[in-house]
Amino acid sequence: MARVLLAQTALDDRHELVASHALPPDAPRRVARALALLERHPDAGLALGARWAGYRAWRGPWPWMLHVYEHDAATETVVVVTVQDSRRSTAPDPAG
Repeated sequence: MARVLLAQTALDDRHELVASHALPPDAPRRVARALALLERHPDAGLALGARWAGYRAWRGPWPWMLHVYEHDAATETVVVVTVQDSRRSTAPDPAG
């Protein structure tokens, strides 16, 4: 079972999205539940390409919330490196 960690940049991104999108106070708990599947299936997210090659993307708990992560199979660790609003033109595109 993989450990799921959020890098400081991802925590900062999440905090900014909670504020800018007026998300409910339980947003961190909802995010944790959305990421829990990655503990059992760390490669469940879509592989990203181009400048994000080597990373994967997972959505939730809101359909627009995109978690970009890398999975280190040797240490069984998933590290979320950023959390983005996928509707922004600057967000990584899991569709390619």
